[in-house]
Amino acid sequence: AMDRGGPRDLAAIGQGLVAAASLADLVADTGAGELTAAAEGLARPDQVLAAHLAAALAEDLPLLKRDGGFVRPGYRDSLDETRALRDESRRVIASLQTRYAEETGIRALKVKHNNVLGYFVEVAQQHGETFLKAPLNETFIHRQTMAGAMRFSTTELGQLEAKIAGAADRALGIELDVFAELVRAILDRSDAIRAAASAIAVLDVAASNATLAAEEAWCRPLVDNSLAFAVKQARHPVVEQAIRGRAPFVANDCDLSGSDGKSHEPRGRIWLITGPNMAGKSTFLRQNALVAVLAQAGAFVPAASAHIGIVDRLFSRVGAADDLARGRSTFMVEMVETAAILNQSGPRALVILDEIGRGTATFDGLSIAWAAVEHLHETNRCRALFATHFHELTVLSRRLDRLSNATMRVKEWRGDVIFLHEVTEGAADRSYGIQVAKLAGLPSTVVERARQVLAELEATDRSAPTRRMVDDLPLFAAAPRPVAAPQADPVLDLLDGMDPDDMTPREAHEALYALKARRVRTP
Repeated sequence: AMDRGGPRDLAAIGQGLVAAASLADLVADTGAGELTAAAEGLARPDQVLAAHLAAALAEDLPLLKRDGGFVRPGYRDSLDETRALRDESRRVIASLQTRYAEETGIRALKVKHNNVLGYFVEVAQQHGETFLKAPLNETFIHRQTMAGAMRFSTTELGQLEAKIAGAADRALGIELDVFAELVRAILDRSDAIRAAASAIAVLDVAASNATLAAEEAWCRPLVDNSLAFAVKQARHPVVEQAIRGRAPFVANDCDLSGSDGKSHEPRGRIWLITGPNMAGKSTFLRQNALVAVLAQAGAFVPAASAHIGIVDRLFSRVGAADDLARGRSTFMVEMVETAAILNQSGPRALVILDEIGRGTATFDGLSIAWAAVEHLHETNRCRALFATHFHELTVLSRRLDRLSNATMRVKEWRGDVIFLHEVTEGAADRSYGIQVAKLAGLPSTVVERARQVLAELEATDRSAPTRRMVDDLPLFAAAPRPVAAPQADPVLDLLDGMDPDDMTPREAHEALYALKARRVRTP
């Protein structure tokens, strides 16, 4: 439609129409609503067009129409005649080369062509000198001398070139006319072709989802109007494929459909997930978000069972990225995205948050994460997965009745940590960051010194202050202060009445004293 297609595009449409007819026969009697509608869309295209395209286009097609040679022999008589003339002229060129070689006695003589000289005779340098002398110079006209070769033209070659060029141009012109006719035929049936393409897309998605469900043991989710989110033995569809053959994927349950303790109405629940790096927290967050997306797209999901209340918005704050071109650091980007979540998510939203507050000072980050969890619980009241290394936040479960602590299971063996990738109820007592650093290859001296510093810090029992905070501080103690209405500024009123261009020096001096006398001091 945009006049940018080529011969191969025309052939693809023709082949697609043939395939559409075959698909229509396969799905015609399924009785399924979407597949029946797809079958109707596949049956609409006129198969006469597919036959027309197949008859018109050659087997081996060029990419661009200007290259020619894409119309099948026998499709257009005038084209076949012009091609015959063009091909016969080429045979005449070959016979002419043979005759010139015999007449001059130079077997290495060649008749060649380029875009500058057209057709020309080329001989080696030593033979070219004889062409410059009589009687050969009467037949061969010198055109170009090169290092090791000389080029000549003849009147006979010039006439033959004009005949060949005309035949080639006429043949290409006829092919372009055929191309334009085929394009018009396709555009006349464009609505039916688009309907077939849409139907094939529906079948493609349905078949792909069915293949995944059958081969990967995915389940059919229950999606309803509740606020439930109960998934059993869920897996991450991409990570599972990536590690296949190397290690089994550890499936995990997730249940965010608890009650708020005040009514029987299901409410969203927040899971606060702690545990070491590399243990699978981010994978767990993402896989549950993907389950929600797949379920609401109408697909089966990678789980043993799934009951999901409709999610109106899905929010994700995972990973680290900056936006330096706009003056935003990594932490600023994190805060902007967190702000969007806290300001927009509602009871039907699903939120996954990973490591909020880790990009700034420890106590700054802990304070932000603490307040964010409280806001999600009391204001947003959404279903949420909140992964963190701030173990101090786990004490919030004593006050926030819909907050549950979960942790990633690990095992220590001879000073090393083994990640089990299992999510269980409870809270981690530490992050095993030093063990992860050791796995990453940090020098042994750095690892040992880090152990010493950690032991000294843990001896101060940093968790004690947070326990007192959860007992002593009320939720949302820092209530927003009301904004006072702006008051009139007498100095500004006085300035509004002045026009410096019309004031004399004396008047300006007096106005300055008046401003000084009217100055308002801020208490």
